[in-house]
Parts: sequence; structure tokens; C-alpha cells
Amino acid sequence: MVVINAGLVKKIVNDKPLLRKAYEALISDPEVQALWDMSNIMAVKRLKYNDHGPVHAQIAAGASLYLYQLLLNAGVGSTLIRDKVVDDPEQAWIVPLYGALLHDIGNSIHRDLHEKLGALLAKPIIDRALEKIIDDQRTRIMLRQEIMHSIFCTAYDAVCLTVEAGCVGVGDGLDMAEGRARVPYRLGGISIHSVSALSIKKVEVVPGEKVPIKILVHMSERAGIFQVDEVLMPKIKTTPLKDYVEVYAIVNGEPLKTYTPRK
Repeated sequence: MVVINAGLVKKIVNDKPLLRKAYEALISDPEVQALWDMSNIMAVKRLKYNDHGPVHAQIAAGASLYLYQLLLNAGVGSTLIRDKVVDDPEQAWIVPLYGALLHDIGNSIHRDLHEKLGALLAKPIIDRALEKIIDDQRTRIMLRQEIMHSIFCTAYDAVCLTVEAGCVGVGDGLDMAEGRARVPYRLGGISIHSVSALSIKKVEVVPGEKVPIKILVHMSERAGIFQVDEVLMPKIKTTPLKDYVEVYAIVNGEPLKTYTPRK
């Protein structure tokens, strides 16, 4: 059982040499650090929304990688390997890592259309990072496009076309504990958004019995179901993960609602 938190990403990348190099290459980039800070200046300080900066990026990255790990363990194949985008399975892991770390940088310009803006902003950043870890130019270009796709597809109106990108979208939605919900809500205001966000106490991910992934959303109040219905489930339904994930909404230890894949 894994609890979604900011430390998860380092635990996963430390077990994979290429992924660790990729992680270090990206987070040390001064532009990435500045864009994370600007995303929070725009989202938190100016729009009075919840966190969209470096902490959220780390949480989403850890969640995305763990989802990907569970899918591979259950025999769900990599879309990148299937479509011959890369030959090395280790390189496919870079997509959920970089996609999650960069998916919100478009907020540094504006909240509106931030997924589309972020995908474009990410291009030179991805190019610089990949040059440090992958020699073949064609492989770098194709991986870059997959990462950009994963950022673009975190938008609710975009249909996600790969398992790797799907992990980014769902991983983003899993950062909802203790007021960190992914529906932006006005800080300090009282609304269904803020009340439901503060109701989420913990999000756990475990291997499922019938499907590869089981997500347990623990909440103190029934209002938390709003976050599951309005954030997490729409993200799951627009990705290939919709056939592989079941979700349990739990209030004070008692199951309130269950979401299972359609047969």
C-alpha cells in the first residue's frame, strides 16, 4: 500500500539509474524551477487558488510513476513500446516522470489554457534534459513529443492516447489530500470546492484484485465525494486507465461509493 505524497517520486527513481539521471537533469534546470515558482505566483498569490507549484509537481510525479509500475506489473503493456516509439522500456518511464513534473508550468502564463501552453513551454526544457541522458536524436525527439502529449492531455477536454500519458492525468488527480484538491478553489473561501477539498484526508494506491489498480480515497465528510466525482473520475475516463482502475470513496473507515470499470 502506497500513500500518495511528495517523497514517493524519489523512492521510485532511486531504483532506476536512467530515471534517476532524468529526474536530476530536469529538477536542476533553472527554467523549470522558475516556472514552478511563477505557476504558484499566478495560481496562489494572484488567483487565490490552491497549490500548482513544485510540491504538487513532485506529488503528481510520484503518483504517476507508481500507477505505471502497477500497470506494468499486471501485464499492461507500454504504449510507447507497442508503437515502436522507443525500444528500451526504461526510456518509456521518462514520459510519466517528465509529463507529471512539467504538466502545470503553463500556469506561469495563465490558468486559462494552461495545459496547452504548458505543452509548448516544455519543448526546449525537455530537449535540454534529454540531451544529457539519451544519445540518439530521433529517440529524443519522439520521446519529447510523447511527453508534450502527456502534458496536453491533462486537460479535461483532451482524450489521452497512451498508457504513459494516462498515468500523468490520473496521477495529477490523486493529489487531493488535506486541501490539495485538483479542482482550483479560492483559498480562504467557503464553497463546495473548499469544503470537499478539506474533507480528503489520505489517498492510498494498492494493487487491485480484479483490475491492476485500486485507489482508496479516505475522507472525514461526505462532501469529499465531490472531489472524486468532479476531479478524479473525469480524468480516469479520458485515459486508457479507465479499464484498469477501481476507486473506493471511504468516509471515516466506511465505504461510501465505489467506481469500477465497465465490462
